[in-house]
Amino acid sequence: MTKLKIKTGDTVKVIAGDHKGSEGKVQLVLKDKNKAIVEGVNMVKKHTKPSAQNPQGGIVEKEAAIHISNLSLLTSTGETTRVGFRVEGDKKERFSKKSNEVI
Repeated sequence: MTKLKIKTGDTVKVIAGDHKGSEGKVQLVLKDKNKAIVEGVNMVKKHTKPSAQNPQGGIVEKEAAIHISNLSLLTSTGETTRVGFRVEGDKKERFSKKSNEVI
């Protein structure tokens, strides 16, 4: 399994696909599928059966997973960047390759 460079809580921008250009916060990373769920991006309508939590049932709109390769991390200034790793002292940290700042 490959090392993923995007973590939960990161702000990302979609760089390819139907939702290209939209930005959001990563809510969940699915490591085994190399996908992430991004807040407000790739919304799908899901038909739900009536259950104890939702006795009415109906159509629920929720975020679907989007492939990691279609996402790019945003720096604090809001530009897309690639992610690098380096060891500072005894800590491993992620940094922006564009601005060289620690993420």
